Amino acid sequence: MSENRRMTARDTALEVLMQVERANAWSDGSLKRTIAKNGLEGREAALATRLAYGVIQNRTLLDYYISCYCVQKAHKLEPVIRNILRIGGYQILFMDKIPHRAAVNEAVEMCRRNGRPRAAGMVNAVLRKFVTNWMNMPEIRCSGTAEYLSIRYSHPLWLVKKLLKILPPEEVEQFLRGNNEIVPTTIHTNLLKTDDETLMEELKQAGIAVERHSWLEHCFTVSGTGNLERLPAFAEGRFMVQDAAAHLVSVVAGPKKGDRVQDVCAAPGGKSFAAAISMEGEGEIIACDIHPHKLKLIDSGAQRLGIGCIRTMLADAREHHAAWDRAADVVIADVPCSGLGIIRKKPDIRYKDPKELGQLPEIQRAILDNVCEYVRPGGVLVYSTCTVLPEENEAVTDGFLQAHPEFEMTPFTLPLPIGRCEGRLTLWPQRSGTDGFYICRMRRKD
Repeated sequence: MSENRRMTARDTALEVLMQVERANAWSDGSLKRTIAKNGLEGREAALATRLAYGVIQNRTLLDYYISCYCVQKAHKLEPVIRNILRIGGYQILFMDKIPHRAAVNEAVEMCRRNGRPRAAGMVNAVLRKFVTNWMNMPEIRCSGTAEYLSIRYSHPLWLVKKLLKILPPEEVEQFLRGNNEIVPTTIHTNLLKTDDETLMEELKQAGIAVERHSWLEHCFTVSGTGNLERLPAFAEGRFMVQDAAAHLVSVVAGPKKGDRVQDVCAAPGGKSFAAAISMEGEGEIIACDIHPHKLKLIDSGAQRLGIGCIRTMLADAREHHAAWDRAADVVIADVPCSGLGIIRKKPDIRYKDPKELGQLPEIQRAILDNVCEYVRPGGVLVYSTCTVLPEENEAVTDGFLQAHPEFEMTPFTLPLPIGRCEGRLTLWPQRSGTDGFYICRMRRKD
């Protein structure tokens, strides 16, 4: 490809998809880097993002259809050709503002630009089949409900089978479908700098479509934003981006003005920031993480928001620090997890190796066993994950409580439609409109 030729949105999406497939890169980080490198802005940046995420969200289904119309099965095609076909197929099936002819022609040109002119004819023929049949694509032939849902919504079969053990099939389908839909962004007013009404008016003046969150105070859903970070209201710290589920972790923890809070897996800092705001900026929050560069993110976020009570510390949550024993009023352990509750935000999570995920409960238990020592008598320990799997959630906290009789689950009440919870809660996107999350509140007995 010529070094001087300007990279298009489709070229950029292809580059990102290749990085995700070959280097196991995260799509969000890869997109940011590649869009910046290729100098895309506005509509072109938005199109590259939509194409990359759209293909990742529908990859299994697209490959199924490609295999129906191609002599070779999709998994046997050269990766660059497979991804060109996916990008073309996604536009034809899911994007009504792009003419089918343009989707086909651009795919053919991408073959040539990427040094694969011999594949252009095959790509043209396959995508023309998509165009001819886009309203009546081949029936998904499979062995049962789990396999159908896996192909139709492009989630791995192992995950679909796990979900079918937890939820009825119709609700599993709602969960999977929702993971492939565009999600509104949720923001939280920084009450240290402004109030809800003032922020809402400022955002409307900036052309942002903003609505109060349907049940959580000081939160809004926003759309039509472009890059939120370019807004003066963001740059000057009048709001923070945080999903309602993540925000509820701080609500459940309930830190009060003047408390000492320890956030043991704090990056990128949202829960520490929310705690500081609810504490009116008074008290002490020790925000810990294992990665130095992530601590810098927390420091810069706190500075932007005008929060002075957060102190960052480099610490592995599994390693004990005796100086912190019995010192915290509140300990928040938002532990490393599979992330399967936030697939709608990070679509490539679904394709991660399940063997790696199987090692997480041991890490989660080790963190809880360690950081519980930092809770003072009468203090609160909150365990949370952004996953919906019982083995990372109820199984971990049940095992912890059995091994630590000095702790007990304590009830909490959240705004309706959630209401009273007997110590723990699993949030499901299809029920609450939030990310998938687990939150458990425990107290060290006096």
